[in-house]
Amino acid sequence: MRFLLIPLLTLVANGADYQLKATPGTVAWGYYWSAAKPVLRIKSGDRVEIQTLLTNSPERLAAAGVKAEDIEGELKAIYAEVKDKGPGGHILTGPIFVEGAEPGDTLEVRILKIQYAIPYAYNSFRPTSGVLTAEDFPQGATKIVALDTKRNVAKFSEHIEIPLRPFFGSMGVAPPEAAGRVSSAPPGTHAGNLDNKDLVAGTTLFIPVHVAGALFEAGDGHAAQGNGEVDITALETSLVGTFEFVVRKDLHLKAPRGETPTHFIAMGLNPDLTEALKMAVRETIDFLVTEKHLSREDAYMLSSTAVDFNVTQAVDGTKGVHAMIPKSIFK
Repeated sequence: MRFLLIPLLTLVANGADYQLKATPGTVAWGYYWSAAKPVLRIKSGDRVEIQTLLTNSPERLAAAGVKAEDIEGELKAIYAEVKDKGPGGHILTGPIFVEGAEPGDTLEVRILKIQYAIPYAYNSFRPTSGVLTAEDFPQGATKIVALDTKRNVAKFSEHIEIPLRPFFGSMGVAPPEAAGRVSSAPPGTHAGNLDNKDLVAGTTLFIPVHVAGALFEAGDGHAAQGNGEVDITALETSLVGTFEFVVRKDLHLKAPRGETPTHFIAMGLNPDLTEALKMAVRETIDFLVTEKHLSREDAYMLSSTAVDFNVTQAVDGTKGVHAMIPKSIFK
């Protein structure tokens, strides 16, 4: 039997089984947590359309030049009504309880569709965060960037246009119970704030399950981002995503993985960038040995000759490196 919460959730006829709106009662502000109360229960194989919101106050958006009518009512309501916040800052929609998911399983998250909710994004930085801090930038700044979705570009300036490639910076499940309430800022074995720009529509994220039901959350919408996300924000915007969730009893992972139409993705996460790289290499070797049946020696050599290791992000405490393993090399 499916559980439905009305009016926060409705059955929809656009290819999804459920629609989950972002409201004061359906968001987790700044955390992934095994004790968080689910806002929706689904079965393996169900599809959910999830509304997510950018994380910036209506007052700051207005001060940066956003018109009042372009600031979402849902964002205003959440800022006004949600008091249980932190320790992180992202507004995440969820959690979603996936029936049958148990610790040791893998949650396969198929990202089917991503839509824009608003016609703009913002980028901002402050002296206390980012790769460069007060020594280089003693004052922060915010820039509102118009999105031309018909031409698929962000209008950064009169002479600069950035190709749009929307994705969710944060998609994750609850961490192990012993971890307690985990900040939404650093990624981890629960995935979370991966900021991986390759996880666009048509790709899949595989996340180790740590608690019953997995407790999936999503948010931190990005219209575009460069690898590294060096000033701590991308083109931050509100997105609506359609996801399909599959419980994998046959797949047991130590860290999140991904798959695109052209690549397999292995990930490394650590506060030290060198250690994150080492983890990504080890995860790549493990994938090649387990899934492609290479020896460890051949897997290490192939990692050096055919795999790209990219800095996913360098600004969220835990650094990220992701390995792009091309499918085209396997005949």
